[in-house]
Amino acid sequence: MSAPINVALVGYGYVGKVFHAPLLAYTPGLRLHTVVSGDAGKVHADFPDARVTGDPQAAFADDAIDLVVIAAPNAVHAPLAIAALRAGRHVVVDKPFTTSLDEAQRVVAAAEEARRIVSVFQNRRWDADFLALRALVEDGTLGEVAELHSHFDRFRPQVPDRWRERAGPGAGLWFDLGPHLLDQALQLFGPPLSIQADIAMQREGAVVDDFFHVLLRYPRLRVVLHAGALVPASGLRFAAHGTRGSFSKRGLDAQEAMLKDGVAPGSPGWGRDPSPGTLVRIVDGAPVESVVEGVAGDYRAFYAAMRDAILGGGEAPVTTRQALDVMRLLEAGAASTVEGRAIELDPGTAPVA
Repeated sequence: MSAPINVALVGYGYVGKVFHAPLLAYTPGLRLHTVVSGDAGKVHADFPDARVTGDPQAAFADDAIDLVVIAAPNAVHAPLAIAALRAGRHVVVDKPFTTSLDEAQRVVAAAEEARRIVSVFQNRRWDADFLALRALVEDGTLGEVAELHSHFDRFRPQVPDRWRERAGPGAGLWFDLGPHLLDQALQLFGPPLSIQADIAMQREGAVVDDFFHVLLRYPRLRVVLHAGALVPASGLRFAAHGTRGSFSKRGLDAQEAMLKDGVAPGSPGWGRDPSPGTLVRIVDGAPVESVVEGVAGDYRAFYAAMRDAILGGGEAPVTTRQALDVMRLLEAGAASTVEGRAIELDPGTAPVA
């Protein structure tokens, strides 16, 4: 057995505490060695053996650290990632990768120069409902998909006092949930021909966007990505309509709620979908409906793949090319809203002006 990979987690707010820390702790071969936080008591209440420092540079300089996970506010993703890479550490950055494509390209360049791996935490690739949809697309059950609706709505009528809701680089719902929905669409169908976005503020007192409605155009397929803060979370998650069948799913993946409740990743029932989707197909000229149970989701798969990549057993769970593709679409969506038009895309390059 090789020694575990020692991890430094930068940030112990909601994302660091609820997502990254328990997933790291319950992924074999990884050890949460250090947490960068100004609240040692909060960290030690959960991980009494972890080292705690308020200085991220001290963690980066520690030769015991193999991997740095950045769960800090979006505006500091790029400088922290570059500093960690230059210190010789592998890096995982929570989504969004950075606040701009230019920043993202500089992070990738720093990784290449340091000969270290950098990846983005796209955990929603391992949602149970997305895994079910992906299987239906890839095995041909739906035929050629002509229409996909991907929603991630929340019911938060009051604007909370947190950094994501304050004006600044990388704030707002498009940079919060957009990376997940864009990454899932790219995983299923590759790069679109164009993007047209309507990104807006709807709640009273909002100073950053809390709504988006985005159309990705393919030769035949149309993908609609939607999120709002005034919609109960039990609404539509996926609706995929193809030439041979249609799949629909309501409600969100259960893993975030389980993590919030303190359920240990991998516990009995972990990642099982509490509300399986529905498949409708035409059989003998009549519609036939069936339940799609799918497989359980498991966000630990991201960290297992990252562990294997560090040990030389494969590529990063989210490659730098995939990370840059999402950043291009985030920027193109923002530009589409400002300019009031569809932005044509040249796959693999920056949006066409």
